[in-house]
Amino acid sequence: MRRTTKIAAVAVVTAIALTGCSKKSDTSATDASSSASDDICKTADGDGPMIGLAYDVGGRGDQSFNDSAYAGVSKAVEEFDGSCVEGEAEDGEAESAREDRLRQMADAGATAIIGVGFAYSDSVNAVAPDYPDVNFAVVDGYDPDSKANDNVAYFSFAANESSYLVGVAAALTTQTDEVGFVGGVHNDLIKAFEAGYTAGVHAVNPDIQVDVAYIEESDLSGFSDPAGGKTAAAGEFDKGADVVYHAAGASGSGVFDAAVEAGDGMWAIGVDSDQYLTATSTQQPHILTSALKRVDVASYDFIKSVNEGTPDTSYVTYDLTNDGVGYSTSGGFLDDVSDQIDEYASKIKSGDITVPTAP
Repeated sequence: MRRTTKIAAVAVVTAIALTGCSKKSDTSATDASSSASDDICKTADGDGPMIGLAYDVGGRGDQSFNDSAYAGVSKAVEEFDGSCVEGEAEDGEAESAREDRLRQMADAGATAIIGVGFAYSDSVNAVAPDYPDVNFAVVDGYDPDSKANDNVAYFSFAANESSYLVGVAAALTTQTDEVGFVGGVHNDLIKAFEAGYTAGVHAVNPDIQVDVAYIEESDLSGFSDPAGGKTAAAGEFDKGADVVYHAAGASGSGVFDAAVEAGDGMWAIGVDSDQYLTATSTQQPHILTSALKRVDVASYDFIKSVNEGTPDTSYVTYDLTNDGVGYSTSGGFLDDVSDQIDEYASKIKSGDITVPTAP
């Protein structure tokens, strides 16, 4: 069994997923954005591992976590001479539909099955005991019943570290010495984004003011309220901030719109995926960077571990040390400061900097 790291409780993991659910308005890591045009699951028939890829709603072509997972699977299929089967979730489908999808993949011979999104947590935990020779993984997953199935891995991502890096980027970019943060829901998970971002800003200049706003105190609708995101960000721009980072899921589109309306020199920072790639042409000139969650890396590493006979199990955290998080450079807006940001990343990897998880 490979070394694993336990993460936070069920409610926190659920919130992770809600900050960046597979929506058409998002995208995943930069090198995964073109994966939707490939058809490796239709053409590959190697003798290596057969991989089952159970997509979230939107499926391949969503330019988000589904495509990112597919990119990691594609790399593994090619490298390990494998094959793969796919299945896509439907909006509002019953739990039994997800279980059936996983069982069909296992019955077809898949030896490694990945569920993209926390919604597969219950179904994987229900199905895994019936297929002890199959290894399962869930992106943003959790063990709802504490079954501790020894053939299941749950991926989490160190959002505080990627938030720290975009905080550094914000501090190196601001002209007003005032920046902002918009969270979708005021819970411990999103406060970790806030904490990392604020720490990164203050590492560069402790005198920079960080304005903080949350769309909702506890209602998860804060992750799907673009109007609320726009209002929160507009308030920060009006107060003097010129860079605003969001950890608010679909509400982030409102943050981007607020940056556009605030005018030239006003910046927004995306989350989870390289949001510059799917932003509108009007929004793109205002998206400084995005804090990245590398689902492609996690998917590839999981399949590699299965292929090597030492499958990942339990909770597995992806952070800067294993390239599981990072920041995007699309648009070229950070070209002059990326070396400085990377220096901070190196210090986090070495342990010289410990990024907080709470404000």
